[in-house]
Amino acid sequence: MIKNRKSKEVIAEMSELLKLPVGIDNFEKIRKENYCYIDKSGLIKELLEHNPAQVMLITRPRRFGKTLAMSMLASFFDIRKDNSGLFEGLEISNEKEICKNWMNQYPTLFLSFKRVDGLNFSSAYEMLCSVIEELCVEHEYLLKNAKIADYDKESLKRILQKKATETEIKNSLQLLTRMMQTYYGKPVILLIDEYDAPLLDVMHEEQNLPVLRNVMRNFYSPLKACDPYLRFVFLTGITKFSQLSIFSELNNIKNISMDEPYAAICGITEEEMLGQMDGYISRLASKLGITHDEAVQKLKDKYDGYHFTWPSPDIYNPYSLLNAFVDMKLNSYWFGSGTPTYLIEMLRKYDVIPQTIGQRKALVSAFDAPTERLTDITPLLYQSGYLTIKDKNSLVGLYTLDIPNAEIRIGLMESLLPNYLASHTEEGKAIVAQMYLCILQNDMDGALAMMQEFLLTVPYCDNTNYEGHYQQLFYVIFSLFGMYVDVEVRTPRGRVDMVMRTATTLYVIELKLNSSADNAVRQIDLNDYPSRFALCGLPIVKVGINFNGEKRTIDDWKIG
Repeated sequence: MIKNRKSKEVIAEMSELLKLPVGIDNFEKIRKENYCYIDKSGLIKELLEHNPAQVMLITRPRRFGKTLAMSMLASFFDIRKDNSGLFEGLEISNEKEICKNWMNQYPTLFLSFKRVDGLNFSSAYEMLCSVIEELCVEHEYLLKNAKIADYDKESLKRILQKKATETEIKNSLQLLTRMMQTYYGKPVILLIDEYDAPLLDVMHEEQNLPVLRNVMRNFYSPLKACDPYLRFVFLTGITKFSQLSIFSELNNIKNISMDEPYAAICGITEEEMLGQMDGYISRLASKLGITHDEAVQKLKDKYDGYHFTWPSPDIYNPYSLLNAFVDMKLNSYWFGSGTPTYLIEMLRKYDVIPQTIGQRKALVSAFDAPTERLTDITPLLYQSGYLTIKDKNSLVGLYTLDIPNAEIRIGLMESLLPNYLASHTEEGKAIVAQMYLCILQNDMDGALAMMQEFLLTVPYCDNTNYEGHYQQLFYVIFSLFGMYVDVEVRTPRGRVDMVMRTATTLYVIELKLNSSADNAVRQIDLNDYPSRFALCGLPIVKVGINFNGEKRTIDDWKIG
């Protein structure tokens, strides 16, 4: 490892590190301009040799490298180019027969709906038309082929002139695949990135979702008629919509999202990070003033933990990891890049309380399921990347789903804080930071005093007159500390309201409403809650907290 080398060697190597492609999802640009590229080209062999399906779908969270993977596939297959140089030294270059028969040998259509995210029919339709028009401009050369029927040429001309009818826009994929198959005399490879993007922001809206879903159904339905012209279709997205709702004519879609060979198609595995990005880890460690191993552990705690099947390699969030290496800071990049409105709205819709988001047990049919007719929040949380697979009981096929890492846990709790603090959320975050400093100094008394004073300034919120409200609030706050926290922890003689573990102390916390802190501590003693944690290896501190329902703040507390 670099950590054991002399500092001059480390500095020399760090000065030679490749640029990191933050925000760049174009494979050709990354390779031609000598950016760092985590090699995913082995995917090509898997797709061609082991997957006989004509239409394949893979879902992964946003900003996880789906577009880059599709761009790589387009560069490999596209007959219009000679991209052999881009793949030199990559895994697929060792597969001589595949490269001979497939590299730049097939007409390829690649379109992405990343920016088609309208909230109503007209805006979504306008952006859809814009994507189609750009795709048609890219393939305007098809008009030069005398073999192509005149009526197809006229349709393409109308799209290029922005005079196309709704039917012509709807049939545009069929038109282009037919024209390309005629032009090249070979079936077309169709790559559609972020197929579900137009629908995500309106998943919680009963009026807009059916309208936009109909727009996309009309666009995708002609794909069935394209069968004679297609070699295969590969789609990516974030969520899984049912075939009946969008792909009503396609009954041969194979969802490979949880197939083990594709576990690491997106994201960066721990092996890839340690092997291909070791120099960046050393640079980060130097900047933070910590050892190489400590830097790895911090990166792991913050950005690792994703598994899209089981068993699976540990997968890091690529967007956050790259940004951390560029900025040399451990910020919340992925969560900070935009928490989808629909997620918070759906959490409210299903009355999901903070402490129930993680540690879910579910069969695969319950979480790898269509998301437009939800009866439970689990599929959306999983497919959007806020929950991931942590374990599986193979005997009964029962999966354990949990929050992947510290970035997601803290980001989620920050997003939920307004539910408890209303317009005082930003002020509340500052108080939380001060409470955290108190907790680090083992000053629980000072932390509770801050919270008592702050809650007096918070306006009335719904459901404040029951104990669960305050349990949820404290769970959110303690989670923001980045420390272990759990609620309703079973013991031989009852349940502890809350347990929080710091580096130096384990707190056993009992909450009361309109009672007294003495009664709270008395309950801890009567039920002998601390004995449940006697082997934790840390001093155990009892905390009794009593809330005043009328004042909506802490009335008194007792620490012992």
